[in-house]
Amino acid sequence: MREELLLPARLKSGRIEAGVDEVGRGCLAGPVCSAAVILPEDFALPGLTDSKQLTRGQRERMDLEIRARAVAYAIGEASPSEIDRLNILGATFLAMERAITALSLEPEYLLVDGNRFRTTLGVPFETIVGGDGRVASIAAASILAKVHRDRLMARLSEEYPGYGWEQNAGYGTRAHLMGIEEKGLTPYHRRSFRPCRKGLFD
Repeated sequence: MREELLLPARLKSGRIEAGVDEVGRGCLAGPVCSAAVILPEDFALPGLTDSKQLTRGQRERMDLEIRARAVAYAIGEASPSEIDRLNILGATFLAMERAITALSLEPEYLLVDGNRFRTTLGVPFETIVGGDGRVASIAAASILAKVHRDRLMARLSEEYPGYGWEQNAGYGTRAHLMGIEEKGLTPYHRRSFRPCRKGLFD
């Protein structure tokens, strides 16, 4: 069974590594959120993997476990207006930097999910394609970021009902697109994204 596979907590023994991942890049509304997580070297959590491969219940259970056992963790966000100003890639890097700098322990090395990262922090890093399914600290970051953002969008859906954010987390589902068509845009919509550039509301 795949659940028996244990991802390595660190790539190099003795080095303080922070896994970094983001969620929400493709959404039409809400911030892009990142997490940075430093795990103990002996960390093992059966079933830990990319948050997209887990159910909501599994993510929430692992979120609690990771927060309880991590050496350090932090969340960073970039707002819809920052996404519109910087573009989604630049805003993603900003959210990642905010998560990294919010850690209570300074990392010696960063493991970043994906194939691109840009930073002014001066911390050595490497990018790992599919890292959230290969390294425990990146998988943990993907889960913390996902759980945080899903809860945030559920809260925002109470302020702005009719877009289905409690279900779609701001992604461009049919219900969300219909909400934009019927109700217009909210302050949380990313106006630079094509489905939001209809001039319904400025």
